[in-house]
Amino acid sequence: MYKYETHMHTAETSACASASGKEQADRYKELGYDGIIITDHFLNGNCHEAIKKTADWAEKIDLFMAGYEAAKEEGDKIGLKVFFGFEYCYEGADILTYGLDRQWLLTHPEIEGLDFFSFSRLAHSSGAALIHAHPFREAGYLREIRLVPQWIDGVEVFNCGNADDAYNDRADRFADWYGFVKTGGTDNHHLWVNRFSGIYMERPLESINDYVNAIKQKTIGGVIYPDDYIRKDGILYYEA
Repeated sequence: MYKYETHMHTAETSACASASGKEQADRYKELGYDGIIITDHFLNGNCHEAIKKTADWAEKIDLFMAGYEAAKEEGDKIGLKVFFGFEYCYEGADILTYGLDRQWLLTHPEIEGLDFFSFSRLAHSSGAALIHAHPFREAGYLREIRLVPQWIDGVEVFNCGNADDAYNDRADRFADWYGFVKTGGTDNHHLWVNRFSGIYMERPLESINDYVNAIKQKTIGGVIYPDDYIRKDGILYYEA
């Protein structure tokens, strides 16, 4: 089986991250992952203010993709696959977006001002896949839980960044209710993170489109759960 991280951030792009793209790539290579997907916060989320304030669209996209590019450069050197995605923010609902590349972003400057529903239509029409990240997370920075099942392709049912395992269990049940494909992600921002998630694949991913197809065809091999979590009667429990 092949291991992939599907949800992570870099210090170059995400304002809340402290690990650089290079550092992230090196860490996951050491952990035995076969690949990672960089999903920095998009322009409507917690990316650096300097990126948001840049007027020139091409320069803005260059700055936004800096973390991914750093990780990709290192990944190419050390034999780690590095793919591009981003985390789109819709009023507290974070949507992992896969399958849109630099050229697509450059040719669609209008997305910066689109509402989520228009963005979802446009992304899907361009072949992208959307995964709702940590849909039941409760935190001080979130005012409400916002679910958009008709606008997504799957659910992140395990997120290491959740403060309570109940949030993951609710996401898992949500995915079951709607028959969604299930993914997992570490939501990694820092080098001190010591619990990891992601997904297994029976065959290696050669491009981000391979992952998009696995989401849409529901051929993901399984979710990676940290060693300190166990299941009892279908529910996840934390083992301290």
